[in-house]
Amino acid sequence: MGIRIFLGNAPWGKPGYYGVRAGSRWPHFEALTNRYMPFPFQLAYTAAVLERDGHDVLLVDGIAEGMTEDLFHEKAAGHNPDLVILEVSTPSFNADIRMAGKLRSMLPPAVRLAFAGPHAPMASPDFLRRHPGVDYVLVGEYELTAAALARALENSGEMAGIQGLVYRNTLGAIVSTGKAPLIEDLDSLPWPARHFLPMKRYFDNPGDIPEPAVQMWASRGCAFSCTYCIWPQIMDGNRYRTRDIGDVLDEIRHVMDHYGARSIYFDDDTFNIGRERMLRFCHEKVERGLDVPWAIMARADLMDEEILQAMAASNLQAVKYGIESADPDLLKNVSKGLDLEKAIRIVEMTKKFGIKVHLTFMFGIPGETRDSIRRTVRLARDLAPDSVQFSLLTPLPGTRIYEELMARGHLLVTDWSRYDGYSTAVIRTESLTAEDLETELARAWRSWFRHRALRGLTWRDVPRILTQIPNYLRHPRATINQFRSLFHV
Repeated sequence: MGIRIFLGNAPWGKPGYYGVRAGSRWPHFEALTNRYMPFPFQLAYTAAVLERDGHDVLLVDGIAEGMTEDLFHEKAAGHNPDLVILEVSTPSFNADIRMAGKLRSMLPPAVRLAFAGPHAPMASPDFLRRHPGVDYVLVGEYELTAAALARALENSGEMAGIQGLVYRNTLGAIVSTGKAPLIEDLDSLPWPARHFLPMKRYFDNPGDIPEPAVQMWASRGCAFSCTYCIWPQIMDGNRYRTRDIGDVLDEIRHVMDHYGARSIYFDDDTFNIGRERMLRFCHEKVERGLDVPWAIMARADLMDEEILQAMAASNLQAVKYGIESADPDLLKNVSKGLDLEKAIRIVEMTKKFGIKVHLTFMFGIPGETRDSIRRTVRLARDLAPDSVQFSLLTPLPGTRIYEELMARGHLLVTDWSRYDGYSTAVIRTESLTAEDLETELARAWRSWFRHRALRGLTWRDVPRILTQIPNYLRHPRATINQFRSLFHV
């Protein structure tokens, strides 16, 4: 029979911006002029598992749909659910609690409400004491925890045996069963329940890969230990797990046939772990005649010429590499473990194979100075990628960097709504204030746009330029005249 279950990524925004939450390892605000929209992977996988188990499921991505809060609430209440599961995040948490409270007031008292997602503080039993409107917290990877919870609710069963759950027992005591084991057999999961979702609204197209580009996972977890990354530390672990290559290629064919996918973007934490696996993936993709363009999130120092040649031959068109800093000592300070010299060589080699490159850089790593930031910006210009991301280190609770900066007294802000890393610094370093970091971020974007203008600014750059206008206006050294100068280089 099953029960009725509503899963949701609730609307989240502010004037001029929309929030990015489910499916993003960096929850933050995007300007309305942008199009970036991540696919809500764990919600979609959870919906698929629950459907397979015979439950009546509705999944709604209120952000991708551009819904008002009222419409989202109406959708949820209209499904007449027995269980509601909302994915939440740290920067959106104040809005998440408010949305949940409104939804709770619209639903019968018997309806159960669960939170899931990368907000580590809610794994503490004290969280349910402070938020009596929330009945359950699903901790970490939550597909199988949600399935076990649904079975227990359907059969009036005991919650004690469900791993990865925080709940109230029949006596009202709050119980935590700890983090659930990671899902070792990823091939046991059905493909994400994309049929609920507005597939053409999801947008993460590095290198301008053809639209519509469908986002996929071929692996979970990351074998590396960057202290700032939330997914391996809070959600999917440092144990690297892969799907069967044949099943991944079958899914590619499926999304091409059913959703008109003209390209694929793999948003794995680190797609390219395992050299032989990379070569076999490329070989089998070509053998099957799947000439669809693709792009990946990868680690530069795991690449070599043979891998890149095979990837280019199988129509890899773009790659995202995390470089973060031009200072190897700073990379060590966040356990990045990146071979920077090799990474620089690989960026150049990637471009020689005709593969477009997106690079990410981050300011505010412990030990950061003005000089190290400016060397990083120079490196970004010298490498001349097709696109870049400059952001501010934002230590989300549950990460090692959060604890380290808290212990050093370098964590300055307790208001989680400011933890988006886009333009607001919530930390300082030994030599830089939060305002210094914000100023250097604005300076970095100005430098990049000047560089782009010299190379030939395109209309695709305009949304990012518009996004940065508030940064320029916030700082004395970032005036309108300086912004206008971008167009008169």
